[in-house]
Amino acid sequence: MAEEKVFRIDPAAPGPSAAPAHSARQPAGGIGSLSNQDISGSEAIAAGMGLSDYVRVARTYWKHIAVLTLIVTLLATAWSAFRPRVFAAEASAVVLAVGTDNVSSLLAGDTLAKARAKTYKSLAESRLVADNVSASAGLNMKGDALLGAITVTVPRDTAEVRIKAESPDPTTAKQIADAWIVELSKQVREREVAAAAVGEAATAVTPPLSLVLLDPATVPTAPVSPNSLSMAIFGTFVGFLLAYSSALLRDRLDRRLRTAADIERLFSVPVIGALPVDLRLTGENKVLGGVPAAPTPSSRGQSPAFAEALRELRTNLTFLDVDNPPRVIVVTSSVSGEGKSTIAANLASAISAGGEQVIVVDGDLRHPSMAKIFDVIPGIGITDVLTGKAEVDDVLQQRSDLPNLSILGSGRIPPNPTELLGSHAMKKLIESLSEKAIVIIDAPPVLPVTDAVLLAKISDGAIVVVRAGRTTKDQLTKSLGNIRKVHGAVLGTLLNCVPAKEFDGYSYYSPDPDSADSDPSGDADDSPVVIEPESPPAFRGSSREQTSRSVTSF
Repeated sequence: MAEEKVFRIDPAAPGPSAAPAHSARQPAGGIGSLSNQDISGSEAIAAGMGLSDYVRVARTYWKHIAVLTLIVTLLATAWSAFRPRVFAAEASAVVLAVGTDNVSSLLAGDTLAKARAKTYKSLAESRLVADNVSASAGLNMKGDALLGAITVTVPRDTAEVRIKAESPDPTTAKQIADAWIVELSKQVREREVAAAAVGEAATAVTPPLSLVLLDPATVPTAPVSPNSLSMAIFGTFVGFLLAYSSALLRDRLDRRLRTAADIERLFSVPVIGALPVDLRLTGENKVLGGVPAAPTPSSRGQSPAFAEALRELRTNLTFLDVDNPPRVIVVTSSVSGEGKSTIAANLASAISAGGEQVIVVDGDLRHPSMAKIFDVIPGIGITDVLTGKAEVDDVLQQRSDLPNLSILGSGRIPPNPTELLGSHAMKKLIESLSEKAIVIIDAPPVLPVTDAVLLAKISDGAIVVVRAGRTTKDQLTKSLGNIRKVHGAVLGTLLNCVPAKEFDGYSYYSPDPDSADSDPSGDADDSPVVIEPESPPAFRGSSREQTSRSVTSF
């Protein structure tokens, strides 16, 4: 059998004291004394995010991040694929100084050419050149459209002028680039001649500068746009940023508790157990007593994770205070539907399997469920004892497969459940039961009614059930605060419905299907699971070792 895991409790937080059951525990500085301000302050301290928090968000919402990133990437790629293809052709020309014979003239001409090249850039981008190119090349495009299709650049410290033309047709792109150089050369010559003709005869003027074709354009073979690879990379980057930002927003707005680390980090309350989801618990089947001890064709594939988690919880309760373990334990939750009744029943079964006498008390006088869960006679129980209609021994019920476990039902539903549970008679009843056995009380939820906090006050402590992914931070804050107000103690929280993938390690202890081809006894299907005899630290010093039938999943 797997070694039982123990959640270590902070030594600074005192466990249950040796006070009798009817005296509420009031630790000086532990869990029971946490105030609403303390709880809210813990959450405020935890509000700042570190590297581990960013990693946690990525792990929690990795599917959301991956899907949204993929969608944005595909959209970017599709948008790029459906865009029209654009080809680019580039032609270049150089500004040259003419009529120079010596070195000084050459240097001066080169400097002048570089200076004029920048001026020619503005000329090349003018509407005049564009209109002349459209007319000379016979293009069915206006000057404004041509200006939007060309790019003029002058490399730094050079006299070179480059013209790049873009068009859906590669031949047209080449034609525009070459025609632009030709037209620009004409415009340069006209202006240089006009500048040089001032004060001289027009027939004798030689322009000092001219624009000479350097590299004609060629027909492009591949489009420059769209670039599918670049667009896909860009889409992936943008998609990841959007996806992770939305994940951070979801994490900030999501008030639900999902992990034990969240609870301990926000509330400074120990998580004394975690129970996995068990799909066999459906409908009215809350306690499974017929699961075969040996693997059969119908039982193969069933995980022992829940049985091991119950053993952990049982052991952790004894280690809260080894010398004086709690005798009266209230199991409650913030709201209904979080599995508290099922957990109370199976916890009692697990404790009784260790040889302890256990009494399960149905403290929910508004919506009792223990009689239905254990399949015993309903309608008799606490209310009969408190009203004097019956003795405790008369209404205690047992199941044949759980000899160490007794069930005390709620009885008839009274009109004043809060008054009954808060009465002195109820306090005396719980005290007398705790002298005989460990008492597990299934209490109503804390937030809808005050019954649970009244029961917590007369018990050794309460276990607050938190359903992973459902219970919110605000609900747990109010629940712990309500118990504190009546000076009740909180033994810890129990995380319920944890995803089964977090308990995959228990598959190591699963029986080998190949070794279960036959059952020598021939009645494996009729025998319930047996929790092997073990000797955990017993409640109140009990050292009995015996094998008891118990429930192993809920």
